[in-house]
Amino acid sequence: MRNTKTFSAKPDSVDKKWYLVDAKGKTLGRLASQVATILRGKNKPEFTPSMDTGDYVVVINAEKISVTGRKETDKMYHRYTGYAGGIKTESLITMRKKHPENILMIAVKGMLPKSPIGSKMLKKLKVCAGENHCYTAQKPQMIEL
Repeated sequence: MRNTKTFSAKPDSVDKKWYLVDAKGKTLGRLASQVATILRGKNKPEFTPSMDTGDYVVVINAEKISVTGRKETDKMYHRYTGYAGGIKTESLITMRKKHPENILMIAVKGMLPKSPIGSKMLKKLKVCAGENHCYTAQKPQMIEL
C-alpha cells in the first residue's frame, strides 16, 4: 500500500531565506515574474497554495530596469484618489524619476494572488533604487535571474 496523502506545509516547517537580485539591465516583466515565483514559493518542493512558503527578495538598482519597445514613453500608471474625477496618470519616465521602486512593485503585485496571503507575500519584497540596501544583517544570497 502506497502513501497517497497530499503534503501540506506547516508554518513552523517553512525555512525562509533572503535573496539579493541586481536589476541592472534586466527586462521589467521577466524579472517581475521570476521575483513573484520566489516570493510565492513555487520554486520550492514544499509549495502549498494556501500558505506563504516563499522567501524574501531584495532588489537593487531598480532605477536601471529596462523595458522593451516604446513602453518608456507609452506605458502609463493610473491610480485613483477616491474622489470624483480623481484619476491620476503618470508615464514610466516620470515614475522612474520620482519613485523607481514602484515600477517593480506594481509589476510584481499584479502577479501575486489577490488575497490577504498575496499582501503578505508582497511585504517580503524589498526594492532599492540604487546599489545600497539596508538588509546586510540578513545576509542575502546573490542570485542571477
